[in-house]
Amino acid sequence: DARIVPYGKLAFDAASTVYHYATEIFEGLKAYRTPDGAVQLFRPIENVRRMNNSAERMSLPQMDEDMMLEALLKFVSVEKDWVPDKPGTSLYLRPFLVAVDPCLSLHPVHQCVFCIIACPVGSYFPNGLKPVPILIEEQDVRAVRGGTGYAKCGGNYAGAMRASDRAEAKGFSQVLWIDGVERKYVEEAGGMNVMFQINGEIVTPELNGSVLPGITRKSCIEVMRGWGMKVTERLLSLDELLEACKTGALEEAWCCGTAAVIAPIGELAYGDDHYIVNNNQIGKTTRRLYDEVTGIQWGLLPDKYNWTVAVK
Repeated sequence: DARIVPYGKLAFDAASTVYHYATEIFEGLKAYRTPDGAVQLFRPIENVRRMNNSAERMSLPQMDEDMMLEALLKFVSVEKDWVPDKPGTSLYLRPFLVAVDPCLSLHPVHQCVFCIIACPVGSYFPNGLKPVPILIEEQDVRAVRGGTGYAKCGGNYAGAMRASDRAEAKGFSQVLWIDGVERKYVEEAGGMNVMFQINGEIVTPELNGSVLPGITRKSCIEVMRGWGMKVTERLLSLDELLEACKTGALEEAWCCGTAAVIAPIGELAYGDDHYIVNNNQIGKTTRRLYDEVTGIQWGLLPDKYNWTVAVK
């Protein structure tokens, strides 16, 4: 009974399991207006597949890939007048799946609602692309291997807010998460993946179950490998990263995700120690990567990867 209706409130039973046991997942992607006025999505099938991976982890039902992709395309087709055309703007899409069984006992999910909402968003960097300061988190952890780190579920983000609040109070934009088992390996930055250029090599934490498999992350890796750069997905210890900061081997660093696409890192702080990355300037690789990925998303560059899907 799929349908597109005016935006409004959702009414679920007060005993719905989503309210009490966090049985929900979500996705995030954008619709872009190209220079000729057309509208396109960026790798939406990747979001569809990641949502099903999240559903499996959270014991929620799998959705038919074709149905979900059709729902996204039809929804944006109906609402495409909401896709803005100013530089850096887009229509953010939020598909989500929630369990609405009206029962307080713990049991397998029987009833779910799948929904998509949207809102126009401005540029993540309204004053231009600028490096951000990052605080390395020493107390809290985002996820552990065997947990829900690779799933896009609300609990991961709610549990991360305390550390983010502490970092913001100290003047930092994000936190850099360390693994929750050995407390020695770098994992993510805030709600985004993270990459480091060390002695010319791009190093990014491997997908070990506690790191979200970002679609922007995947795209960046494929683009840079296409340029002939060495990109390595592996465990990166905090000791190795800090040593690279001290010796100058760390040439550039950036976060990547749907909202910002690329966010350069200008400073890393650990305890009382502060390390400036690339003189707090945007590096050549960071800038080139941002221009390439956003150029494809907004139709400013040819899509040689066949990543974009036109909305008719």
